[in-house]
Amino acid sequence: MKKFLAVLTVIIAFVGFTAMQTSQSEFKFEKETHDFGKIAQGTPVSYSFKFSNAGSEPIIISDVKPSCGCSVAEFTKTPIKPGDTGTIKVTFNAASKAPFTKSFTVTSNTKTPVKTLYIKGIVE
Repeated sequence: MKKFLAVLTVIIAFVGFTAMQTSQSEFKFEKETHDFGKIAQGTPVSYSFKFSNAGSEPIIISDVKPSCGCSVAEFTKTPIKPGDTGTIKVTFNAASKAPFTKSFTVTSNTKTPVKTLYIKGIVE
């Protein structure tokens, strides 16, 4: 009888913990990579990554870090409720002529707490 109660307790605890983990916030981006194509040297270009909250809890973005000093990011600072949308606007200032790929690391409270967005193109 004691073994039965112990097994039953473990099963109930497992089901409870599993249920708690499914109620989280989750990003759903329209796209995670943007290709600028050909851009002019010395002319900043921007793109807004749009996303929605596909989870059941608000999304809170704590930081967006660009991979280099030639890029900056602005993001929605208020919590994004389930079903609502937000944006992460990235700006790249090309100093030298060459193909480029830059990343932006998004840190949040979502099911996947670290997400990476990319921009690419060719500076002429």
